[in-house]
Amino acid sequence: MNMASEKKTIGLIGMGDMGKMYARRLSDAGWKVYACDLPDRYDALVAEFRERPNVEILPNGHLVSRCSDFIIYSVEAKNIDAVVRTFGPSTKLGAIVGGQTSCKAPEIAAFERHLPSDVSIVSCHSLHGPGVDPKGQPLVLIKHRAPDAHFALVEKMLSCLGSKHVYLTAEQHDRITADTQAVTHAAFLSMGAAWKANEQFPWETPRYLGGIENVKINVTLRIYANKWHVYAGLAILNPSAQKQIKAYAESVTELFKLMLAGDRKAFSERIYAARAAVFKDDGKHELLLRDDVLDRYSLGEIPETRVKNSHLSLLAMVDCWWKLGIVPYDHMICSTPLFRMWLGITEYLFRNDALLEEVIDTAIEDNTFRADDLEFTFAARDWSSRVSLGHMEGYREKFEEIQKYFAPRFPEATRVGNEMIKTILEKTKGA
Repeated sequence: MNMASEKKTIGLIGMGDMGKMYARRLSDAGWKVYACDLPDRYDALVAEFRERPNVEILPNGHLVSRCSDFIIYSVEAKNIDAVVRTFGPSTKLGAIVGGQTSCKAPEIAAFERHLPSDVSIVSCHSLHGPGVDPKGQPLVLIKHRAPDAHFALVEKMLSCLGSKHVYLTAEQHDRITADTQAVTHAAFLSMGAAWKANEQFPWETPRYLGGIENVKINVTLRIYANKWHVYAGLAILNPSAQKQIKAYAESVTELFKLMLAGDRKAFSERIYAARAAVFKDDGKHELLLRDDVLDRYSLGEIPETRVKNSHLSLLAMVDCWWKLGIVPYDHMICSTPLFRMWLGITEYLFRNDALLEEVIDTAIEDNTFRADDLEFTFAARDWSSRVSLGHMEGYREKFEEIQKYFAPRFPEATRVGNEMIKTILEKTKGA
């Protein structure tokens, strides 16, 4: 059946990377799409989508809202209230409205506050970046205020993405995205901050090449090559995320203090207690990542002998999950590619007895990484402080400063990272 025969239209308010991806996918499936962005982007968007007759760029959100049956707000979470306040009253009678923000609490509040009462609210969230093929990836659907027929229509419209539909409430969504994304991002952001503080390009340092290090470097650069608000909105506007980022910084700090004290007994007992809690069912499935995948994607020349690392970032992650009572496997159905990679390298370490013992020995006995771990601890605490203060500009300032430092390697890192993600998703799609 040709979807276009339904004569229903889709509106996109916000044409950033995700908005454009949705416009292309939906129009390719035969839906008529009306879209807009800021006024100064109008001419460029008209030119960009000129060859797509099913996508019509309009000057503003009022025009999109009044002619669309399903309207998706794809704007920064920090701006959602202002944008919905502006365009919400123009919503077509009896239409459906949703949003693509990574934090649903402010989004749903904005919809309830500014949309007419006859409008249905069905929100969504594709749990991947715009550069990842949505096929098989999780797509959260939130039936907040809508009859079954309207929800079914949204499902039909978005089925062209080929994603796995996950049904959650707004509250469940925010808690799970905090579990699977907030701390993961904090860890990678802290790595980048530490490398910059030490004036290191880690791919040029032999001790940061090969195996687990490949994932750390590629994903860190992938995050910093993105837009700051993607991570700031999730961290600052999601109360669950703030709590978890704070807990992660505390785990990093407490473990680092035990390392400085040389207290192997207390350090080891804490690591093994965390492993027992988080990986208690580790015999039930194969490792998400193996050596053949980990060693394949490097930005530098892998040394003949692997250099030992304390892996404080990974030890603290499992310690944090343990303290918060999080079992990461519980959320695999709505996990992001980055989370699957992070969980993959974490379990790779913790389910290898010899490697875990080596890491504990290195943390207590070897000073090689001590300066790096010190800067990483500073960075984790600083990111947590900025998030707790709710200071968007403070977050942006730090992010963009580090982003500028690593920018020359983004093209190569993006290429290698895309290949790595594709391979890892193939390895983990059945998980």
